[in-house]
Amino acid sequence: MNLRKRSRRRWVRRALLGLVGLVMVSAIANLFQLRAAAARPVDAYLVLGGSIRREIYMAEQAIEVPILISSGSADPCIRILFERTGAPLSQVWLEKCARSTLGNYAFGLPILQRWRARHVRLVTSASHLPRALWMAQILLGAHGIWVEPDLVTEQGVPGNQESPFKTGLDLARSLGWAIVSQIYQPDCAQVVRLSDVSLADWQAQGFVCEHQGDIES
Repeated sequence: MNLRKRSRRRWVRRALLGLVGLVMVSAIANLFQLRAAAARPVDAYLVLGGSIRREIYMAEQAIEVPILISSGSADPCIRILFERTGAPLSQVWLEKCARSTLGNYAFGLPILQRWRARHVRLVTSASHLPRALWMAQILLGAHGIWVEPDLVTEQGVPGNQESPFKTGLDLARSLGWAIVSQIYQPDCAQVVRLSDVSLADWQAQGFVCEHQGDIES
């Protein structure tokens, strides 16, 4: 009986050591991937919803690389902003499943991976930091995607309220999701290309944009 227990314990120890070794090797390999990704040109933008100022900023840049706007303003508002500046529409995608910052990354990750993105600019506001950036670096970084911030100047009082507790909780959730997302990733069924948004249909049903967009609906 004692021999069986000792044998079982040895097996458990070996399994744990093997698992730790595998994690360490994977982490080292991922660090090399991130270093290489950081040296590449920016190949995608991830815009976090929460303020139309972020979409105004992106429209003014007229960027040619793919842009993913996660739970941003109403679809017609974004289309009008991009048309106003003459910015390309076909490379802009709207993801409408996320309901939190963690959701922005959980639903955005599979899309960025399909684009083969490795160097992503995170478009948000200073009031969203450092929580939003750290979460992105944990969750997207676990998949070899380098993330750097692109901050937009806000007007007025930001809607989000940051706190050490909120930051700590979301970082813990991000660490957990960085592990889970290696084997499971949610697929958002509400992803629309900006060029496919019909202004005529939206005008028929009515829509409202943030006043900072200076858009008449």
